[in-house]
Amino acid sequence: MDNDYLRRITITGVLVVLLILSFLILKPILLSIIMGVILAVVFFPLYLFVNKYIKVQSLSAGIICFLLILLIILPIWFFTPIFLEQAFSIYQVIQKTDFVTPLKSIFPSLFESGQVSNEIASISQSFITKTANSLVNSFSEVILNFPLVMMQLFIVFFTFFYVLRDSDRIIHYLQTLNPFPKDVEEKLFKSSREITFSVVYGQVLIGIVQGIIAGLGFFIFGINNAFLLTFLAMLAGILPIVGTIIVWFPVTVFLFIAGDNVPALGVAVFGIISSTVENILRPLLVSRMTRIHPLILVIGMIGGLFIFGLIGFILGPLVIAYLFIIIEAYRGKNINGVFIQPNNQ
Repeated sequence: MDNDYLRRITITGVLVVLLILSFLILKPILLSIIMGVILAVVFFPLYLFVNKYIKVQSLSAGIICFLLILLIILPIWFFTPIFLEQAFSIYQVIQKTDFVTPLKSIFPSLFESGQVSNEIASISQSFITKTANSLVNSFSEVILNFPLVMMQLFIVFFTFFYVLRDSDRIIHYLQTLNPFPKDVEEKLFKSSREITFSVVYGQVLIGIVQGIIAGLGFFIFGINNAFLLTFLAMLAGILPIVGTIIVWFPVTVFLFIAGDNVPALGVAVFGIISSTVENILRPLLVSRMTRIHPLILVIGMIGGLFIFGLIGFILGPLVIAYLFIIIEAYRGKNINGVFIQPNNQ
């Protein structure tokens, strides 16, 4: 009896140590692994379609992985020169713009004292310089960390490939660990897959729609570097807390200061529409697709931001959704509950 107890304690201790060491080993690349798994789930239907005709799992997974690499690398390769060129152009325009004179006409009482006027001019110039330096430093950090970024991307693609190729074995292994009955198990996998699809596609789709709406304002009213601004608006639209306002509002302020009131009003109108789409449709549409409560969705996004960084906007809601799926399965041996709604279609 004592020997059995000692053996169990020893095995448990060794297992705990191995789990801790494994976590420490995987911690630097854990988010890349998770991202690879999420992308594999999203592209799994396409993989099944390709494998239906090719019937070679390694080749099918390789083709999908190659397409994903092109989908990520080509836009970076194509848009980076345009981004840098237009960003430098915007920086030059800002450097040459007089922000003090329009402020004098709006708030003349602030500039009655020459000392105050000089201080405001100094603060404005300092703000512009610091902002520009911050952007340059951020770009420099990306360049310096380029090998690390490439390594993380390699982990993403590596995980993506093998999760696709060995999906049958991975699913079978997970099923052997699943404590639920067969019917609950099927609902569990189905709901998890649907939630992953809807959160990922919902995030990206809404961001693109917002960016296009804001971009229409840039193009219609002839704003310089409209292509870059539209692209940035799309990226910002994917982030639920930041939103497209971080792009169109500075443009509106700049146009007002420059005296271009009509374009400024036009951009502001399209920007407000874009932000309204974000604030109204994001929680409702994504929550409807995932069938989770909007409060849980927003909490997942915000918490995911602080814990996981930018990827947390997608990963956070997924973690919360998976948690409630498992809780409801344990609670009532089914997937439906307060925060996870059934699909009535």
